[in-house]
Amino acid sequence: MAIIKKKELVNLNATQIESKLTELSKEYMKLNAQRAVGTAIENPGRIKLIRRTIARLYTRLNQISMQTLAGGKPKV
Repeated sequence: MAIIKKKELVNLNATQIESKLTELSKEYMKLNAQRAVGTAIENPGRIKLIRRTIARLYTRLNQISMQTLAGGKPKV
């Protein structure tokens, strides 16, 4: 139940990844605030899923930046 599938992640460019990161970060902060206040969260497993997806996006963004620094063409 991934938010972004691996095949979709490979096809994203840096600007799309950054927009997904901001979107997911906002949702993560919202869910964390609900948990801190003590409000019942509809799907508590989503917090873990969002956190892992954010990590995957940062990893892919780093891969893209390393490839462009090396002068190579980013892999798709």
